Amino acid sequence: MSATGDPSGTSPDSSAVAEVVDLVSALIRFDTSNTGDLATTKGEAECARWVIEQLEEVGYTTEYVESGAPGRGNVFARLPGADSSRGALLIHGHLDVVPAEAADWSVHPFSGAVRDGYVWGRGAVDMKDMVGMSLALARQFRREGTVPPRDIVFAFLADEENGGKWGSQWLVKHRPDLFDGITEAVGEVGGFSLTVPRPDGSDRRLYLVETAEKGLGWMRLRAKARAGHGSFLHEDNAVTILARAVARLGTHTFPLVVSDSVAEFLAAVSEESGLEFDPAGPDIEGRLAKLGTISRIIGATLRDTANPTMLSAGYKANVIPQTAEAVVDCRVVPGRQAEFEREVDELIGPDVEREWITKLDSYETTFDGHLVDAMNAAVLAHDPNGRTVPYMLSGGTDAKAFAELGIRCFGFAPLRLPPELDFTALFHGVDERVPVESLEFGTRVLEHFLLHS
Repeated sequence: MSATGDPSGTSPDSSAVAEVVDLVSALIRFDTSNTGDLATTKGEAECARWVIEQLEEVGYTTEYVESGAPGRGNVFARLPGADSSRGALLIHGHLDVVPAEAADWSVHPFSGAVRDGYVWGRGAVDMKDMVGMSLALARQFRREGTVPPRDIVFAFLADEENGGKWGSQWLVKHRPDLFDGITEAVGEVGGFSLTVPRPDGSDRRLYLVETAEKGLGWMRLRAKARAGHGSFLHEDNAVTILARAVARLGTHTFPLVVSDSVAEFLAAVSEESGLEFDPAGPDIEGRLAKLGTISRIIGATLRDTANPTMLSAGYKANVIPQTAEAVVDCRVVPGRQAEFEREVDELIGPDVEREWITKLDSYETTFDGHLVDAMNAAVLAHDPNGRTVPYMLSGGTDAKAFAELGIRCFGFAPLRLPPELDFTALFHGVDERVPVESLEFGTRVLEHFLLHS
């Protein structure tokens, strides 16, 4: 089947739509919890080999790569396109998930349960939904002999939840050949809908395409002082020195900075809703709150953040320790890295050392070009009331690694969501789940996109 003969996309009963829920549910049942520790992270290789089985069953030739450590499984498969002289398109998803405490959940987090119109489990939205949609379409294309306009490389990756050190970052550094000929990439945390009320009483669904990511850095702070007996007077106490620095940093408000992606998003929302979002206004955060739960992400893209997440000091109640340490999760707006580090140094003072445990650059591209047009056309083909708009992700994805190779990256995992669903709370949250109808919709949109990209 040629990609050029079906401008309307896929039919509701396509094989990809028919099996996407089962695939997502099966993926969730693999416990691929990433603790950030090589010794305790599990499940990625087993899940990767299952993905290989699904691909090879329909005729793909796959490549399995362990990225720098045993069990960190990655899978690559290429579908040749009509014009292999064009740059290839990378469709990437990660197989690992953050850990989950089963006692906190309504269902077991690795059950993949399908109930009440949702697929439940850890990874349902981050990001085994996109992995399942990609896998379903890869299988359908191969079964039906579909020839897309350009080569498509499907990649299923390890270790994204730890910054990609043993996944995308390792692959880019040690196996850049896997990405030869790829010019553009599409991954997670984009393409989901935000329902915005309009002045005439109607609604408009905006589909947020990720065009930018804040820089990601995990910073260790360390204070050193003289050890001693807990009963003595101690003016020089490592714990106290560190605690003061952490408090200053954790309560600091960094300056407001509006990147191009954020400015375009705010302009689009203002146009649709009639609300004014003046970044220079006195209450921009308050106005953003009118958008509902998505304001958590959008508000976090207006400023750098430095959130203390870990503290460590001492080994006995009556001993003043020589060293105290903290870890801070830092997210930096594009173009702000040098100024951010200068502000941090002023806040923590000369008695506290700092070092980067992980430091990944920010990323931003423009919202234009053929690929963006294909995303918009795919959304409109299945939701005439939709509109694609750019936005910046406050977190990070594997796109940071691929951008180092000059690949232009977007987040586009399309989901038409119920307006009442608190989607942002599901990422790394309890009772993570994705609507069945959203998965089926997303599969249709993603097929249209891939057949016209």
